[in-house]
Amino acid sequence: MSAPVAALRPQWRGRDVRAVLFDLDGTLLDTLEDITAALNQALAEQQLAVLPAARVRELIGRGAPLLIARALLHLGVDMDREAQAALLARFGFHCARLQALDRHRARIYPGVEQCLYQLHRLGLRVAVVTNKQQRLASDLLQRLRLSEWIQTVVGGDSCERRKPDPQPLQFACRVLQVEPAQALMVGDSLHDVQAARAAGLPVVCVPYGYNEGADPRRLPCDAFVDTLDALPGLLTDAVTPY
Repeated sequence: MSAPVAALRPQWRGRDVRAVLFDLDGTLLDTLEDITAALNQALAEQQLAVLPAARVRELIGRGAPLLIARALLHLGVDMDREAQAALLARFGFHCARLQALDRHRARIYPGVEQCLYQLHRLGLRVAVVTNKQQRLASDLLQRLRLSEWIQTVVGGDSCERRKPDPQPLQFACRVLQVEPAQALMVGDSLHDVQAARAAGLPVVCVPYGYNEGADPRRLPCDAFVDTLDALPGLLTDAVTPY
């Protein structure tokens, strides 16, 4: 008979693990269609050209302000800070409106629900650490019925600095009441890896994310999982079937 779940001690390479921190866009959720729609609505309001989803995918990373700056650079448009701030505000408005009207097309990646369930069964604490605004991230997770497995959401506006700075990861660990050495980061991009390294967390990556247009499979992480339902198996070889 296998050991009860409660008796298991999740570990990463011999070190106890008490919490798992997840990136959101490109890791737990595919939000490319929503980001593209909101960005293009904001651009169209300024009589600017819209961008295909394939191009937007390459621009995603490090938060909405940089997304706006990269989009303008790609379009060859020069805007002052005030105009960029106004465009950013409209982008945020359209993101929130898509969710409020329940018109979002965000989808949960395969294996995510199983993963969160297993981590919960193992007694692990879970946080989402994203560069998306905290209220938007929390609302989306609630709409997709994932919030019950997540103890805290740290957004790009929760701390003074965003990923790849380690501050958001450190903040999440404090909220979860664990030391960084007791936590594991899971992401899809170089800034997730850089933030984890700087905070002293091991980092596992998925190969299907955005990673600012670069191949996620080349990320210098500690391990890859093709789908997140394989993650609990890296922490223990005896989990309750979903």
